[in-house]
Amino acid sequence: MCIKDKEILLLFVFEKKAPIKITDPHLALVKMQSWCAYQERSQQEARDKLYDLGMWTDVVENIISQLIQDNFLNEERFACSFARGKFTIKKWGRVKIKQELKQKRVGDYCLKKAMKEIDEAEYLKTLHKLIESKRKLIKESNKVKLKYKLMSYALSKGYEKDLIFDVLNNMEDN
Repeated sequence: MCIKDKEILLLFVFEKKAPIKITDPHLALVKMQSWCAYQERSQQEARDKLYDLGMWTDVVENIISQLIQDNFLNEERFACSFARGKFTIKKWGRVKIKQELKQKRVGDYCLKKAMKEIDEAEYLKTLHKLIESKRKLIKESNKVKLKYKLMSYALSKGYEKDLIFDVLNNMEDN
């Protein structure tokens, strides 16, 4: 095998597949309807997907407005669903959920609505269970280091500092 053949082979192996480009707006709309029906999506996710498909700005905005009219996209419904799912399945805290929703460019109104989806009593109960289960896994005799590790873990899950302090202090008292 000569050097040129090796270069071609390397280019072939490392070449990324080009995303499929769609030029027909109607076809893009149908594809997006199917994509949005599969799972709740934010407007920004849909916008990004349309740009990836090769659509132009005016076409993208027309398709987004059509998806909203046909109720395939609903920012409030997406935010509430996202918050419920991340809390119940991944046990994320409010801070992390808010951060992710802001990254998806969800508006403040929808953010507040989404945070109301999380029951306060269930939230505290989940935080307590998370810290308790992590406490059993950490082999640390120094109480200060143990508290620090538990605090770091709960913060990484997106829970508020003051709530973590309260739970840790209550556990310490018992």
